[in-house]
Amino acid sequence: MEEHSVNRAKSEPKNGSMQATVIAEMRRRIIKGDIEPGAPLSELALADEFGVSRTPVREALKQLQTEGLVEIRPRVGTFVTIPSRREITELFEMKELIEGAAARLLAQRGRVPEIDLIERNLREADEAVERDDRERYAELVQEFHDLLIAGADNSKLEAHYRMLMNQLAYSRLVNTSLSQPGRATQSDREHHLVLELILAKDGDSAEQVMREHVRASRRALLASLPISGGQGKFGTASS
Repeated sequence: MEEHSVNRAKSEPKNGSMQATVIAEMRRRIIKGDIEPGAPLSELALADEFGVSRTPVREALKQLQTEGLVEIRPRVGTFVTIPSRREITELFEMKELIEGAAARLLAQRGRVPEIDLIERNLREADEAVERDDRERYAELVQEFHDLLIAGADNSKLEAHYRMLMNQLAYSRLVNTSLSQPGRATQSDREHHLVLELILAKDGDSAEQVMREHVRASRRALLASLPISGGQGKFGTASS
C-alpha cells in the first residue's frame, strides 16, 4: 500500500509537468495560427505525439478551453475556437481599455528603458513599411504593443493583456487587418503619434490616441474578415 502511494506520488509531478508542456505547446500553435480555427483536436493523436497518456492531454484541453482557445463539445469532440465577429468586437473593446491605460501609465513614468526599445521598434517599422514587408511589420506591431504593456509596469494589467491576446490569437489577426490597403502606413503613423504623446508626458492624449488606434485596427480587421455560414464566424486569417 505504501509503495503504491509512493509510486503515485512520483507520477503526479510527472503528469503535471507533461500537462504544462502540452498546454504551452498547444497554446503556441493555436495563437501562431499553426492550427486553423475550427480544426478538430484528437486526444488520442495528441497523446501519441507528446508521448503521454490521454489524462494530461484531456486536462490540458480543459485549461485551453478556459482560456477561450478551444471548444469542447460533449460526445462530439474538441475543436480550435472560431471567434465570432461579436466576440472579436468585445475582445477589442477590452484591448482598447487596457492599452489606453498602458499608454497613460507609461507617459507618467518618464524615460524608462522601454522607451528606447519602442524608438528602435518604430525605426524598424518605418523600414518595413517602406519596403512593403507586411510580415515583418506585423511582427513589429505585436512587439510595439508588448513593449507598451511592459512599459506600463503593472503586473495585473499585463496578466489581463496576455489572457486577452491568447483569446484573440492576435498574431493571426494582425496579418488580416494589415491586408486592408494603406493600413500598415496608417498604423505606423499612429504608433509614432502615441510615442510622441508619451514622450511629452501627456497621459490623457496618449490614452485617447492609443484607444483610437485600437479602434482603427478593429475596423480594418472586421472589414477584412470573411463571413462563413451566416454565423459571423471566420476562418484562417490571410496576409
